[in-house]
Amino acid sequence: MLQKVLIANRGEIALRITRACKTLGIKTVGIYSDADKDLMHLRFCDEAVCIGPGTSSESYLNIPAIITAAEITGADAIHPGYGFLSENAEFAEIVESSGFIFIGPRPEHIRLMGNKVSAIMAMKKSGVPTVPGSAHAVTTNNALAEAKEIGFPLIVKAASGGGGRGMRIVERVDTLLESVQAAQRDAEMWFGDDTVYMERFLQKPRHVEVQILGDGNGHAIHLYDRDCSLQRRHQKVLEEAPAPFLPEQARADILEACVNACKLMQYRGAGTFEFLFEDGEFFFIEMNTRVQVEHPVTEMVTGVDIIEQQLRIAAGIGLDLQQEDIKVRGHAIECRINAEDPSTFMPSPGKIEQFYAPGGAGIRLDSHIYPGYSIPPYYDSMIAKLISHGKDRETAIARMKQALDEMILSGIKTNIPLHKDLILQDKNFCSQAMDIHYLEKHLLKQLEGQQEAPKAS
Repeated sequence: MLQKVLIANRGEIALRITRACKTLGIKTVGIYSDADKDLMHLRFCDEAVCIGPGTSSESYLNIPAIITAAEITGADAIHPGYGFLSENAEFAEIVESSGFIFIGPRPEHIRLMGNKVSAIMAMKKSGVPTVPGSAHAVTTNNALAEAKEIGFPLIVKAASGGGGRGMRIVERVDTLLESVQAAQRDAEMWFGDDTVYMERFLQKPRHVEVQILGDGNGHAIHLYDRDCSLQRRHQKVLEEAPAPFLPEQARADILEACVNACKLMQYRGAGTFEFLFEDGEFFFIEMNTRVQVEHPVTEMVTGVDIIEQQLRIAAGIGLDLQQEDIKVRGHAIECRINAEDPSTFMPSPGKIEQFYAPGGAGIRLDSHIYPGYSIPPYYDSMIAKLISHGKDRETAIARMKQALDEMILSGIKTNIPLHKDLILQDKNFCSQAMDIHYLEKHLLKQLEGQQEAPKAS
C-alpha cells in the first residue's frame, strides 16, 4: 500500500481524498496557498506545506513547488483531485520522472483523451459511437468539404477545449469560414492550441456519463451511468445516478463499449466517458481522465468508494472488483452548492457566519466549509455537494428537498434557492429526463420573466 500521499488540490475534494487515505491507513500531506491556510482538510493531514500566494498560477498550478513539497515531506505518491493539474499530461510525466506515483492514468492516456480529435479517433477504433463529424483537424481550406459531409447545423470546437470555450454553432454555409476562424482564435487564446474540429450539432441531447475503473493491465469495469443534463453555460448544476429513463438495451451496449475501450487501452485508474444521448442513440464527446465532481452519486448507488479504488490501483494492488460485483441500488441526486448570487450567478466570496449541515437517512454532504471560514476570491465558487439517496428517484428528490430546507448557510449568497425553489419544484424535471438546454432556456427564462413582471406593472 502507499505510505504517504500528497494531495495536490484544495477544498472539498482535498478533504475527500484525506478521508479515503485515512481509511486505508495512508499518511497525508496537504498543500495550500496563502489564502487557504484555514482549509478544513489541513487539520487532519499529517503534514501541511504552503506552496505560494493565493492565485492559482503561483500555487496549485505551480508544478515545481508541488514536487518540492512532495520531496521535503517524503511522499511517495501525488493525488491531483479534479481541476488544476488533474488532466495535465506534463504534470503526470514530471511526477513520475521525479520518482513519485501519479494517482491517475498514464500520461499518454491523459494526452490522448485531452485532445478531442485524437480522443474521437481512439473511440472510433474501439467501437464507441461518436457524433458524426470530422475525424481530423479542420482549417479554412477543408471546412467547406467537411461541412457538406456532416450537414448543418454543425458545431466548431477547440480540440483542446473544455467548459464551453472555443465553440461556434454554424447554421448556414455563408457563416462557416468566419466561425472556423473565430473558434481558432478562441482556441489559441484559451488553450494555446488553435486546432479545431467540427461535428453535427445535436438539437436536444441529454448529457450522460459512464464511470469506469481500470487496473492498467487490461482489467476494467463500469460503475454504471449518470445524467448531468442540468447545466448552465456548459457547467453542471445537478447530477443523478443512474441516468433515468434510458432504453435498457442502449444502456447495456454503451456500458459494454466503454469497458472494452478501457481494456484495449489498458486504462489505469478512474475515468469517465461523456456522451450526448438523443433519439435513443449515444454519441461520445470526450473522456475525463480523473475523478469527477459528481462521483458521489455513483458511489451512493454502487457502494464503491472511487477514491479508495484510485489509491489501491496506484499502489499496484489492482482492481479486485469484478463486473458482476457491481449492482445499482436505488437512485442518487447531487446538487452543487456554489457561493454565488442565485439570480446573477456572480461569485460571492466572504465569511460564513452560520452553517448547519442537513442530515437524516440517505443524505450526504461533501464540503470543507464551517462557521467562521472565509471563502477566498481566487478559486471556483463551488463550496459543497449535497447528495441524497433513496430507493427510487421520487424518494431521492423528496429527501433532497428536505435536506435543502434544513441547510442553513448565512454570510454569503448561495445558489440553494436555484435548487430548492426552481429545479426541484419543476414538475417536468421531477417526472421525466430533460435535455442539456432545459435549465438555461426554460427554467431560468421563467425566473427572468418573474423578476421582470413587477417592473412592467
